Amino acid sequence: TQAQAAREVNTASLCRIGQETVQDIVFRTMEIFQLLRNMQLPNGVTYHTGTYQDRLGKLQEHLRQLSILFRKLRLVYDKCNENCAGLDPVPIE
Repeated sequence: TQAQAAREVNTASLCRIGQETVQDIVFRTMEIFQLLRNMQLPNGVTYHTGTYQDRLGKLQEHLRQLSILFRKLRLVYDKCNENCAGLDPVPIE
């Protein structure tokens, strides 16, 4: 039972992890928009291929990280719902 208790994660800790994950998602999204704003698209205008490829690589990495963060958030959400499934709702009053 002690090993099971060690594996059980406190719901409050899960919520804190979820909050930090949401903050990371917001930060990454802001970085993505910053990259897109500064990115010069290859639409016939003269551009530096190296710079464009570098920014494109950074953008793809941010999108990959964002996908991982959303999966992590989903796991935290599911675990919190699982932990709170047996609780009766308390009226707000």
